[in-house]
Amino acid sequence: MARLENGPQLLTKGYGWLPDKRRRLGRRTVPTRLGGLKVLAIEGPEAARFLYDEDHVRRAQAIPEPVQGTLFGKGAVHTLDGEMHRVRKAMFIGLLMREDGIDSLVRQATSAWDRAAAEWPRRPRIVLWEESATVIAGAVARWAGVAVPDDEVPGLARDLVAMVDGFATGGPRHWRARRARGRREAWLAQLVTEVREGRPVAPAGSAVDVVARHTDADGELLDPRVAAVELLNIIRPTTAVAWFVAYSGHALIRWPQYRERLASGDPAFAEAWAHEVRRYYPFAPFIGGRAPQETEFDGERIPKNSMVLLDLYGQNHDADLWPDPYEFRPERFLAPDGATREIGAYELVPQGGGDPHTNHRCPGEQLTVSLLSALAVRLARLQFDVPEQDLRIALHRIPARPASGVVLAVR
Repeated sequence: MARLENGPQLLTKGYGWLPDKRRRLGRRTVPTRLGGLKVLAIEGPEAARFLYDEDHVRRAQAIPEPVQGTLFGKGAVHTLDGEMHRVRKAMFIGLLMREDGIDSLVRQATSAWDRAAAEWPRRPRIVLWEESATVIAGAVARWAGVAVPDDEVPGLARDLVAMVDGFATGGPRHWRARRARGRREAWLAQLVTEVREGRPVAPAGSAVDVVARHTDADGELLDPRVAAVELLNIIRPTTAVAWFVAYSGHALIRWPQYRERLASGDPAFAEAWAHEVRRYYPFAPFIGGRAPQETEFDGERIPKNSMVLLDLYGQNHDADLWPDPYEFRPERFLAPDGATREIGAYELVPQGGGDPHTNHRCPGEQLTVSLLSALAVRLARLQFDVPEQDLRIALHRIPARPASGVVLAVR
């Protein structure tokens, strides 16, 4: 395994760190060191399959405290393995896969978008990233059973965005994320306590109600703070779809030839658009875990307790999987008959790979695709001008986003 610490390279190159390292070495699998730990960085469908096999890699004790303290929350499902993980994950799957679960959330979000969009022409300009976060945060909170007054939705959105925006950095962004998490965990823990006391504060069957009454593999109710963490793990990542909406605005500005087709509302093309936005644009750089025992991958020894990282950004730009990977082409996800083509479970990995029912792949990925598809169509139908602004996307910033947030003057 390599002995050189690569933390400074990660800070300066961001998403390009691992792809650059692999290109330099001419290999998909590269040993490195990060934060003083031995790391094997891997990429490709077989690598994704390897990472999601708990005999090879486990998530428990693998997620750094700064990431738990900002993005996921302490005690979250992301930090569990084995039966504890499967039982907790089933709670999320049940909420999203219940009858009309995803569809009802998409309806709430699109209705909220339509109400907001009706007001945008009265303003000189809007920042798409911020406006879409506010729309989605209010919709998903109410869908989850959290009653949020209209005047409190922007503050909630700012806190949810801060948790995502500050997970991979130090300084003000990081501490803003921690403060936001503390506020919202305390708020939702109180709500969980009130549900358990029998107060009618959330509809029966809502996410708040289900999480408050969930029993883990040990037969115990979740600690109220952990229950709050898991509620945020529904509301926060859904709100993060705002990144992809902003990227959709960026894409429509750069490739306006797609606008009419997207605005037509063709479901297959809208879904293909959502997949290509998630593939092309940077969001999560990599995911990883620890080896529970000594093992091997692609001829490289993996010592017990060392880290294994799957390069998500690199895999989504692998020319062997995606011809001309740095070209934006939604049609790559369409079959010859115009339907959305089938995608392998370990190929497109912006939110991880594998089966969301059984491993650590995000259970809300289908929600992300459905919500982004619906909002992108509405975005394409907006009449807007594009003021002069900085639309650059800095790959050293994690998570990346267009510098301006995508400013629009809606007509």
